[in-house]
Amino acid sequence: MSALDPFIAGLPKAELHVHHVGSASPRIVAELAARHPDSPVPTDPEALADFFTFRDFAHFIEVYLSVVDLIRDAEDVRLLTYEVARDMARQNIRYAELTVTPYSSTRRGIPDVAFVEAIEDARKAAESELGVVLRWCFDIPGEAGLEAAEETARIACDLRPDGLVSFGLGGPEIGVPRPQFKPYFDRAIAAGLHSVPHAGETTGPQTIWDALTELRAERIGHGTSAPQDPALLAHLAEHRIPLEVCPTSNLATRAVTDLDRHPVREMVSAGVLVTINSDDPPMFGTDLNTEYGVAARLLDLDAAGVAALARNAVEASFMDAAGKAALTAEIDAYTAAWRG
Repeated sequence: MSALDPFIAGLPKAELHVHHVGSASPRIVAELAARHPDSPVPTDPEALADFFTFRDFAHFIEVYLSVVDLIRDAEDVRLLTYEVARDMARQNIRYAELTVTPYSSTRRGIPDVAFVEAIEDARKAAESELGVVLRWCFDIPGEAGLEAAEETARIACDLRPDGLVSFGLGGPEIGVPRPQFKPYFDRAIAAGLHSVPHAGETTGPQTIWDALTELRAERIGHGTSAPQDPALLAHLAEHRIPLEVCPTSNLATRAVTDLDRHPVREMVSAGVLVTINSDDPPMFGTDLNTEYGVAARLLDLDAAGVAALARNAVEASFMDAAGKAALTAEIDAYTAAWRG
């Protein structure tokens, strides 16, 4: 326990890099696994801890997809989405941009309209009943190739749910070059969506440059390798392009080998707008409060410094101006009361 933990627990927060299926709690994953006994996923929540121990990034993807396979109908989608919001509410997360991968569900037979209706129904209920505002980033699973890109762009642009704000690209980076997805990002951007691809998590800085130049990224998911290129760091800082940093995730997937050597210090020192996020929290044995604690330790922050990280997330979000002002004011009022 850190002296900052109680402050972090009560701090109003926004989260910008957190995956839909990857946020399924052990209780929900076990419940879904019991409903679908042909799955290799354990039905015992305690056994999930061993199941979610990853050898490397490739093994993480394998395990992640086995959990995706548990989401087989619209009711599964709705249940998962609402329960994710419930876990967020417990952490005082007021706003989250949840990365959703429609292709993973539609290719398993869930109709696209039913999928969209399920997440939208859960979103509206989460806001009215839990006080959590959810927005969507529709995400291309890069390992599934251009077919998945086409399907994701079609659903995003043609169905365009009210909660959709951005278009992303996830999955493995090695062997999945960013430039091939340019036409799909161009289409999404033309439809009014923001560009937020993953880049530079398990590959070098060139992947981040490709995301910026080819995909017109407005934020970068992870960006772990950015400090390897001082010119890139300077570009990110100058243009106020945020990085969505997920420390424990980077350790769990072996994107970094030692948490104490995480490059977040270099990012902040270079003046880059850094946000702290949990990525796939139950899979990595973490949550957003824990990640703020990790960041506070790595960056040697006090309560004011932690609050500044929370304000970074609000600034980097795609909330409207009124929403940003309201959440920033709530963060400031909470911090002032804590000091008092």
